[in-house]
Amino acid sequence: QVQLVESGGGLVQAGGSLKLSCAASASGFSIDAMCWYRQAPGNQRELVAVISSGGSTTYADSLKGRFTISRDTAKNTVYLQMNSLKPEDTAVYYCNAAARVRGTSFKTNYWGQGTQVTVSS
Repeated sequence: QVQLVESGGGLVQAGGSLKLSCAASASGFSIDAMCWYRQAPGNQRELVAVISSGGSTTYADSLKGRFTISRDTAKNTVYLQMNSLKPEDTAVYYCNAAARVRGTSFKTNYWGQGTQVTVSS
């Protein structure tokens, strides 16, 4: 089983920055990729950024240049650095892991509980 715990959310003024963390714990799994999603009340959940096991990154076009995803392999932690925050960035941010049963090709996805980010105008 894989467990994900997000942290680092909070209240920030427009133009400010926050750095989110997602700590992963896994037993018998390896993680192939980790993603950040976000969802505001009444809105659909949207993909923010992806980082693969090889370290390649992908961003939503609208966020490229403001948000940066990174990882610390030794700590099994992925980060989302958010700069120049806007009120429309207000949402619950979720970590997602694409995990593989170690030694097999079986894959599954896990979600964290989310962390609230609120950007005031």
